[in-house]
Amino acid sequence: MRAYLFILSLFFCNALCAQNAVQGVVVESNNQPVVGANVKVIGDSSAAVTDSDGKFILNTSKTLPYEIEVSSIGFESKRIEITSKKQVINVVLKEKQNVLDEIVVSASRTPERVFESPVTIERMGIAEVKKTASPTFYDGLENMKEVQMNTSSLTFKSINTRGFATVANSRFLQLVDGMDNSSPLLNFVLGNMVGISEIDVQNVELLPGASSALYGANAFNGIMFMNSKSPFTSQGITAYVKYGQTSQKAAGSNDFVDYGIRMAHAFDKHFAAKANFTYMRGTDWYATNYNDRTIDGRDRSHPNYDGINVYGDEVTTNIYNVGQAMIANGKWAAAGLPVGFASLLPKENVSRTGYNETDLTDNKASNTKIDLSLHFRPFGNENFEIIWLSKFGFGNAVYQGANRYYLNNFFMQQHKLEFKGKNFYLRGYTTSEDGGQSYDMLFTGINVNRAWKSDDVWFGTYAATYAGAVGNPASPFYNNPVAAHAYARSQADVGRLMPGTAAFKAAFNGVIAEPNVLTGSKLVDNSKIYHSDANYNFKDLIKFAEIQIGGSFREYQLNSHGRIYTDGNGPIHYNEYGAYTQLMKKFMDDRLKFTGSIRYDKSKNFNGSVSPRVSLVYAGGENKKHNFRASFQTGFRNPTTQDQYIGFNVGNAVLIGSAPDNLLRYSETLPVSTTVGQFFNGGATKVMTGVNAYGNSYTATTVQAFAALAPANPVAASALLRKTNVGYVKPEKVKAFELGYRSYVNKTSVDVSAYYNIYNDFIGNLNVVAPYYGTAQDSPNPLAGPTDPGFQTLHALQNGNFRAYQLYTNTDVEIKSFGFGLGLIRKVYKDFEVGVNYNYAEFSFDQAKDPSFEAGFNTPKHRVKASFGNEKLFKNFGFNVSGRWNTGYLWQSTMVDGMIDAATVFDAQINYSIPGLKSTLKVGASNIGGKEYAQVLGAGLIGHQYFASWIINP
Repeated sequence: MRAYLFILSLFFCNALCAQNAVQGVVVESNNQPVVGANVKVIGDSSAAVTDSDGKFILNTSKTLPYEIEVSSIGFESKRIEITSKKQVINVVLKEKQNVLDEIVVSASRTPERVFESPVTIERMGIAEVKKTASPTFYDGLENMKEVQMNTSSLTFKSINTRGFATVANSRFLQLVDGMDNSSPLLNFVLGNMVGISEIDVQNVELLPGASSALYGANAFNGIMFMNSKSPFTSQGITAYVKYGQTSQKAAGSNDFVDYGIRMAHAFDKHFAAKANFTYMRGTDWYATNYNDRTIDGRDRSHPNYDGINVYGDEVTTNIYNVGQAMIANGKWAAAGLPVGFASLLPKENVSRTGYNETDLTDNKASNTKIDLSLHFRPFGNENFEIIWLSKFGFGNAVYQGANRYYLNNFFMQQHKLEFKGKNFYLRGYTTSEDGGQSYDMLFTGINVNRAWKSDDVWFGTYAATYAGAVGNPASPFYNNPVAAHAYARSQADVGRLMPGTAAFKAAFNGVIAEPNVLTGSKLVDNSKIYHSDANYNFKDLIKFAEIQIGGSFREYQLNSHGRIYTDGNGPIHYNEYGAYTQLMKKFMDDRLKFTGSIRYDKSKNFNGSVSPRVSLVYAGGENKKHNFRASFQTGFRNPTTQDQYIGFNVGNAVLIGSAPDNLLRYSETLPVSTTVGQFFNGGATKVMTGVNAYGNSYTATTVQAFAALAPANPVAASALLRKTNVGYVKPEKVKAFELGYRSYVNKTSVDVSAYYNIYNDFIGNLNVVAPYYGTAQDSPNPLAGPTDPGFQTLHALQNGNFRAYQLYTNTDVEIKSFGFGLGLIRKVYKDFEVGVNYNYAEFSFDQAKDPSFEAGFNTPKHRVKASFGNEKLFKNFGFNVSGRWNTGYLWQSTMVDGMIDAATVFDAQINYSIPGLKSTLKVGASNIGGKEYAQVLGAGLIGHQYFASWIINP
């Protein structure tokens, strides 16, 4: 399939032949090319866009003579009369003062000046893509004000704004040419893996904060629009090749390559087409955090070590119980050990020896993107256009959620049919994916261990060896528990499969090919999304105000074959829909603009949600340069399909969604240890379902406190236990207030914003422990006797007869977040430009009212970003330097909690245009001279990256 797509793209591209046309070049007053200038025929739809050398080719069927208009952001428009096809057009544009007052669409779903936007908005255009100092334009988005990047791996990066960041960021929406880029299975964006090529980017618009009133449920923390170039206006063949190295202490220095080609052609005024192909490969950042997952200071020498980037050591059991079981089944006597030696076993857990992450993945990162589009204008102008777009993306990356997952040959495709015109659009698209050979690293480690030696045999060897070593006076480890533990592990590990050996490779390949978590780790996924949306603007029909209406419908088809969701008996179907309207009106000589919108959304398992937004923008000053804005809106976020339908065994816990029909669909049969436990349970096995998790469990934090105190004071320890008391997950809501000011004063662009958010029913995770028998209750009495249900739960907790779950629920405690941002851009001398922005972010949550709830703000309190550059330093030469600094912050996630250190990062690039070769050379580096840093706890530290690129744009 993928080879076919590649061949098809090459065939398609070869069909895009050149035509004779009017040609020209657009420069500014210093004779430097103007990149991305629009060239349009007056009175006709024919148009073109200048390339990196300022050149353009314009096709039109309009009869000579005619006029063209040349325009670009930051310059005054200019008209030129065309009298001959052979006329060579040289256009010099004059720079105007308010260079940063771009036209944006996303803030109100209608074109408007960025200074008039009712909410904070950031923008990256063709010129900004060219001068970014980052290895890719997507990496360069991190330098935009308010953007926080969370890097899970070299090819998997998640964008967030305004707090509560995660790798699996289902609160942030990313649209590529109007299509939601989210994975149907995972419900969040996979970075730019199925996004857009940097030579096809027309612009990127970013709305920080809640945008539910116009864009629905998932636009909760923000929304980003990535728009590609039209083949009607941006024609020709463009190609680039990029080569460089990544450098990291753990991984060393490794090559990476990145290349792509874009081919676009307008055959006439009715039909145009384009094709893109990009390929990138490199070596991922090695994840080598060997700190214990839960206990600070614990290292590999501890018997119950559980390393963050070590897998297989999650399998743990109480070693004392192992000895008692061996006595009961005669294995203790068979080992030749006195019965009394079993009492020397400590009543504490021991974990199996795990494998490092670097042993379980080849750390190869790659990404291939192919997209093909056909554009048809029946009337020969942009008032009505029909677009067919197909996008294909596949590659390798590491995704981090509750565990670390290697997305190996992951494949995702999108297909869109869109009808759009001057005042409307109607589109439908589908997204589908295939997990390929992806696998869960935790279960890979667990089941490679089990393929060699079962848990029972391993722990039995450990227990018998430890007891004999510590209890036998003739042993060199007599009465030395620390040394005895080390010796017991060494004996239990005799014959262990070692990475790099043929036996290990055989076991590894068998495990990652098997989806059953009891023996394998493969992730199976064939999920799909079907989506449609529409919008109509009545501005040509209704004159007193600009009124829009729109709506959307989406259906999920979840199909993990029972591996991740509870869909073992067939796909789960789930739908949601919404509708909105907006009114915009200007008053007071167009100085005051009012925008009001309201949206209604309904999801299958929840009541409908209404999201209103009102905003005012006032343009003060003689030339309306001082723009003040204020807005209020409510937003909501529906629980994701994972929140509702997941049933995922991650080893040390089960992730269980709370949709009522989901709780019984997930079940597992588990063995009950000890004779007493089997008596309380009424059998040697117990069937556990999601009902146990939500209805008969203790919060994990109180169980941990109980376990720590129980050996010394069981009565006091029991008093700490608290029964889980949570409801099923429901939509979370936010009230968002924002104030802002934007202006262009004395050659300085100023953008100030402040926000205050109030969250209710905030969705999060709760870890619980469900006993196999008894009835969970607050402060059960350890003296009540065996017939008491609470006493029975204590016995279950003390003897390993319990199951850990992660629930999806809401907190009753109100959460507030607030922040402030300042952005300044100024030309300081000739064409030298300096940009500085600062963001402050904080939240408040009364942890004492809900001790077990993790808000997961995961955002630095202070962030500063700066840039300095000159794209016209001298003829054909430009440069740019950018820097970022942030304070350290607490990272909370379902995988691991801990602190992320402060970081300072500098990137730089120089570029040189070669007109004779119609190309641009660019050399750059990221994290120059800085130390390696983390953006996600558990992911690899980000090292240095150096690159050189050659862009050919004839």
